Amino acid sequence: MNPSRLLLVVPCYNEEAILNLTYSTLKTYYTGIKERGLIAADSKICFVNDGSRDKTWDIIEDLCQQDDTIIGVKLSRNFGHQSAIMAGLEKHIDNFDCFITIDADLQDDINAITSMIEKHQEGAMVVYGVRGDRSADSWFKRFSAEGFYVLMQKMGVPVVFNHADFRLMDRRVLQELGNFREINMFLRGIVPLIGFRNDKVVYSRLERVAGETKYPLSKMLLFAWNGITSFSTFPMRLVLYFGFFNFMVAMVIVAYIFLSFLIGHTVPGWTSTMLPLTFFSGSNMMALGLIGEYIGKIYEEVKGRPRYIIEKTVNE
Repeated sequence: MNPSRLLLVVPCYNEEAILNLTYSTLKTYYTGIKERGLIAADSKICFVNDGSRDKTWDIIEDLCQQDDTIIGVKLSRNFGHQSAIMAGLEKHIDNFDCFITIDADLQDDINAITSMIEKHQEGAMVVYGVRGDRSADSWFKRFSAEGFYVLMQKMGVPVVFNHADFRLMDRRVLQELGNFREINMFLRGIVPLIGFRNDKVVYSRLERVAGETKYPLSKMLLFAWNGITSFSTFPMRLVLYFGFFNFMVAMVIVAYIFLSFLIGHTVPGWTSTMLPLTFFSGSNMMALGLIGEYIGKIYEEVKGRPRYIIEKTVNE
């Protein structure tokens, strides 16, 4: 069997502090697996600049001039991590046999790529990189990240536990992924939804060498919320359950009022008036806000705007 042409897609956002190290590390590794015959000699690495505000794109251009195996893709602005991944993948879908996506921070162990390629050669169409050891993360980071996956699974989102966006996909899978045209892309849920034969590679999470994390708690919560509302209607079902609870509370209040009337305690009180008023008005506003969130997503999808715009490519 001839070795596959592999494209490694690396989304970059404000990565000037680590990008040169990322390049040298990936280049050395890539050269090694080419010499071993695991991948074709014309396999390449694609850095996608997602509207960085620092010198990330300047570094990418310099790397492309020094090395013709490096492809640079510049988006016209910041479209987000998932869109940057899709830009790198879809732009080169016809030129490579398989694709691996990996973050630029080097926290995903690149040595796992060898096992991914071997499993692909054995017939796996998708190979997920799964973080088996997160001891390099802080306790809070580990707790919040693992809580994220548990929450997603409880909400019915088909995510792979402890898998981020470090994965191998065959071109056949990527062709099917192109049929998913929603604006709010959540690849961690969409790729498992596609199906095909898949496998996992377990690796240890490494420490970030330089730069700062692009997923603080606020962004992680927003990312989780986007994934849940893109895949699951469970939050709206919770509103229904909450409505039943409110109804039962209302029936208790009605019984209390009726009993008070019968025994002659009919003097109105401020507490008994304001408590149900604030409770029900607050719950109604929460329900409306949740419904509005889903309507907002429908609004974004109906407009059908592009997920990304490519401004420039180098070494295409």
